[in-house]
Amino acid sequence: MPTAFPHPNPVDHTPRERTSVVVDDDCPTNVLQTISSDTAQEILAALDDEPATTSDLAAIADTSIQNAKYHIEHLCEAGLVEAVDTRYSKKAPR
Repeated sequence: MPTAFPHPNPVDHTPRERTSVVVDDDCPTNVLQTISSDTAQEILAALDDEPATTSDLAAIADTSIQNAKYHIEHLCEAGLVEAVDTRYSKKAPR
């Protein structure tokens, strides 16, 4: 049936190999994969203002401390964040 609207050309959706983004010449990383998570993006945005603890970042991203730590480790490996200080809990051993 004829139509007034032109037909678009079909698009070839052939899968391609994954590519890595090189952040540092010595260490290629997949930065795009690291920041593809909403949680990682929230953590990265929170760290834009000032340093924060893992538990603070977990609360900001509304996730568990373990999940926040997972994303922070990957952000560190990608060279997007770095640890500035280490603090330990003041709770006494039981």
